[in-house]
Amino acid sequence: MRIACGFDHGGFDLRETIFAAIRAAGHEPIDLGATELAEADDYPDFALAVTRAIRAGDAERGVLVCGSGAGVAVAATKVEGIRAAMAHDTYTAAQCVEHDAVNVLALGARVIGPVIAEELVTAFVNAEFTGEERHARRLAKVEKIERDGLGAEL
Repeated sequence: MRIACGFDHGGFDLRETIFAAIRAAGHEPIDLGATELAEADDYPDFALAVTRAIRAGDAERGVLVCGSGAGVAVAATKVEGIRAAMAHDTYTAAQCVEHDAVNVLALGARVIGPVIAEELVTAFVNAEFTGEERHARRLAKVEKIERDGLGAEL
């Protein structure tokens, strides 16, 4: 699986850890920046790059890292078809894929360290959507909200 990755200045220190964890799990990281700390300022830029890669089919999932994880999660979820979740525990990192078909993991480098980051990324990339009826039904409702907004009929 190809995993698009983006890091702002707050998440830059976890960059190599994230790439190593993705490779160790047998997947391919796609580096969408920042490649230098000096260029890693605005998290929406990296969130957009990662989500564009997913929407274009250049990546199946993404990992975004900022200081808290919140900013990149908010920015990523503004893109149609993107389901981002912030996770700072392995249960959530896996469950968000298994039950909610999340395709972007948002991490906060000021909240977690490299060991936890590696565990979270491994849980995320190894998880698969179960497709169970209840999860598929809920996901269809989420997609309807995304498509129809406040006028959605659930």
